[in-house]
Formats: sequence, structure tokens, C-alpha cells
Amino acid sequence: MSDSETGHTAKGYRDLSDEMRQEFLDEAVELLQGLDVLLDSSRNGRSSGADVVAEFRRVALRLKGQAANFGLRPLATVAIRLDDYLLQAPKDLPPRVWDDLQKFQDVLLALAEGRVATDTATAVLVRQLPVRLGFDVRDVEIRDIEVMLVMPPGAQTRFVEREMQQCGYRVSVVPDTIDAFSLAVQTKPDLIVVSAMMPHLDGIDLAIGLVSMPATRNIPIAVITSLDQGDDRLALLPAKVPVLHKGPSFGDDLFKALDNLFLI
Repeated sequence: MSDSETGHTAKGYRDLSDEMRQEFLDEAVELLQGLDVLLDSSRNGRSSGADVVAEFRRVALRLKGQAANFGLRPLATVAIRLDDYLLQAPKDLPPRVWDDLQKFQDVLLALAEGRVATDTATAVLVRQLPVRLGFDVRDVEIRDIEVMLVMPPGAQTRFVEREMQQCGYRVSVVPDTIDAFSLAVQTKPDLIVVSAMMPHLDGIDLAIGLVSMPATRNIPIAVITSLDQGDDRLALLPAKVPVLHKGPSFGDDLFKALDNLFLI
């Protein structure tokens, strides 16, 4: 194949990719405009809260996968945060949920329509989003501190999340260490708390990797574990990574770590 033919083929691939990307964005705008209509209907009692939660989650799941495939990472990340926000939605939705969902819808639509400046950092966008459902925001003063919990679903994760929320932190939960790599780079949380034992990639490996990478080495990281203090695997952690031991000492370990990291 000649250089000219190769160039034409490459241009054809780029044109097709651009066309598919625009088709996805057009579809995303249509889906998000539909959410706006649904919100208006629910505010006026014509749609149930369960229907609203189900539809918002359906759209979030659809957007986060496809947006990432087209390199639209801010759109994918906000969609991930929307799904995370609704993950623990109670049966009786709090009054704030309608304004919160409107905020998510507005940000996603602005991204899909290209109304957000291309140099706007994803870390800035996520800090504008509502805090996760699951506790009453009237109970505490919300602080501008983003905490990423990299932990599997379960009672332990809910306990740690609640402890962080009671400190007023904005908490997101990432159940997969591979996803946490990308999200940490994009969202630049103020603290990452990772479970030592995770599927696919150990939390210890994640902590070591994040501390080593220039893009994330300044983000404080703590590791939660039930391993014995003298376990060889914990010895692999950099000295600046605190270890939070599950059990009676957890609260003290957490307070000490947050204090040393100047987060309280």
C-alpha cells in the first residue's frame, strides 16, 4: 500500500471515529434532556421516586461506559459520580434529591453540549457535584475535602464511609482498584483510603503505584487492613502511607492518620 493510500485510510478511520463520537454526544444530549423532563414530572408528582432513580442510573451507566470509549473522560467521570450518588438511595428520598439530580443533569448536559471549557479540570467539576446520598447533610458541615474509598461493597465500607461523612468529607466509593488508578489521576482527591486486600489488584500495590506516580504522589493515601502489623506485605508500603487496622483500634488509627495528614 502506498503512502497516499495509507494516509487516505487513516483519514477515513478518523472521520468514522469523529462521526461515531458525535452520534454518541447527540444521543447523550437527547437522553439528558429526557431526564430533565422526568425531573419536572417527578417534582409535580407525576412520576415516582423509584422511577426517577432507576432512569437516572440507567442513563449514568450508559454514559460512563461509552464516554470513556470516546475519550470523553470528564463526562464519564461525572456519570460515575451520579451512579455512585444513587447507589445507596433510600426508599424514601430526601427532599434534596431533586435539586441534586438537577445539578448532575445540568453538568452532564453542559459537557455533552460542549458548554464546559475544554481546560476545565475534572477535579474542579466533581467538587461542584452534590455529596453522596446515605446520610443527612444537615447533621454535619460539608467541607471541601474529597475522599476516595477504594473498597469492596459491604458493611466495612459503609462503616468507613460513615466515619468520613461525619467528619464532613465528600466521599466517593470505587469498588475496583484498576478504575481507581484512572479516577485518582482525573479527580485528584484530597485523600485515598484503600483496602489492602482487593480483587484483580491488591490495595497495597495500588498504594505503592499511586505514591510512585508523579501525577498522584502528593495525594495522601492510607491502607485499611486486617493483616497483622508485622505482615511482610505491609512492609512493602512507603513509610508515609499510614495503616488503619480493622478492629478496636480502627477509630484511633483513623484519627491519628487524619491528624498527621492535616485533614482534621
